[in-house]
Amino acid sequence: MTKELNENYKGAFDGSLGFGNKPALILVDLVQAYFQENSPLYAGCEDALASAICIRDEARNAGIPVIYTNVVYKPDGSDGGMFYRKVPALSAFVKGNPLGDWPDGLDPTDDELIISKQFASAFFGTPLAQSLNELGIDTLIITGVSTSGCIRATCIDAISSGFIPIVVSDACGDRHQGPHDANLFDMNAKYGDVVDEAAALHYLKEL
Repeated sequence: MTKELNENYKGAFDGSLGFGNKPALILVDLVQAYFQENSPLYAGCEDALASAICIRDEARNAGIPVIYTNVVYKPDGSDGGMFYRKVPALSAFVKGNPLGDWPDGLDPTDDELIISKQFASAFFGTPLAQSLNELGIDTLIITGVSTSGCIRATCIDAISSGFIPIVVSDACGDRHQGPHDANLFDMNAKYGDVVDEAAALHYLKEL
């Protein structure tokens, strides 16, 4: 981002939340649709997947809750409402489509929570907030795809629901660098803290 943009935001949107005391990690929509080149949603962000797996492994070592989301629709997409109508490529997530499967290296364990959603935010229409509250979680470390879509929506709903959103820049991906960078900047300015992989790993190792 340009120096002019940073100066414009300075004094209005330059606060920081910091990590809280009891975190959980969420891996948002890291499914084959974003990593298979024949998919209409292919994003070419394999580096983000590798980073998310690295962070997931350290979260397991730290013993914190690990949560995954995927998107699953009825065959006619009727449970996707206007979102399904707006984005025809979401048909990749009709139940049974292999594009909705987990990529290699991301197989959840039996004790890790999987939340299936129909809209962008991991919170909207799901039990995520209730589950986090029951576990006493105050911080949600956010990874996944896409930065400008489901990551942004999840970040905003996290802070709106009373959780500290920590977005890991290296572990989030988008189909174009422009929206990726712009949304990381805006989330860091207004809704949460954006950190890199090294900072996230350091925090988890210290737990």
